[in-house]
Amino acid sequence: MGMSVALYRKLQTVAPDLREVLLSLFEEVERNREESVSKKEFLELKAVVREIADVQLKTDKQLSVLTGKVEDLAEAQRRTEIRLEELAEAQRRTEVRLEELAEAQARTEKRLDALTGKVEELAEAQRRTEVRLDALTGKVEELAEAQRRTEKEVASLARGLKGTREQLGGLSKSMAYALENEAYRKLPAYLASVHGIRVRERIVRADVADEEINFFARAEKDGKPVILVGESVLRLDDASKLKSLMDKVEKVGSVFEDELVPILVTHFAKPKVLDKARQAGICVVQSFEWNENP
Repeated sequence: MGMSVALYRKLQTVAPDLREVLLSLFEEVERNREESVSKKEFLELKAVVREIADVQLKTDKQLSVLTGKVEDLAEAQRRTEIRLEELAEAQRRTEVRLEELAEAQARTEKRLDALTGKVEELAEAQRRTEVRLDALTGKVEELAEAQRRTEKEVASLARGLKGTREQLGGLSKSMAYALENEAYRKLPAYLASVHGIRVRERIVRADVADEEINFFARAEKDGKPVILVGESVLRLDDASKLKSLMDKVEKVGSVFEDELVPILVTHFAKPKVLDKARQAGICVVQSFEWNENP
């Protein structure tokens, strides 16, 4: 029995090993055809072959599907391997970072140890400072107490100084009055013998143009009437005292037309101030001078 074209084509679609088995089977059938194989049996055999071919086709499809899945799995495996490599690299970087952090931690711990030592030193210094502060507090309290005592003593001294100043002020006034009183008696003779000025009226204290004048008198000099205008100071040691006298002379000049003779009576005059007085035309009389010219 010959093989049909259709059957031959179907055999080409099956796997080589199975195809060889089927061909061998057909050859065996061909050899045994003469042994009275019935048409029914041949048809049954043909149906078996077809079923085998169909199974093979289904198997091939399943194999194709499985092949695709295997390829998908292989691709997934490749992606997984790539991901694993990435994770491994990230792990290596993490390990490097952890090593860096560990090193930084070690440095930090060293610094903390050093700082701890410094803090302990500072704490010890603070304790010493507190001890010194306690001692100083005691000293300050002692000083405060001493200050309070000193303030009391200063207040007492101030009261005493005030009293002394008052006494000195009273004494100074007494001496000034004594100088003036002596001048009232001594000046006329002294002025006449030394300066050729003759007092025509008694020297008095007067109020002229709202100014208190210590020595005021009408007199005569070189046959001309003059007016004596004088002040007394215990010590002529300041040029401002000359100005004070000249201010009063100016006030008196606004009232009287006669020539004015400024006189300044003192116990002692400094040479520099005495020269300025003479240059200003002021007659300076020191108390010891009228004793030399009684």
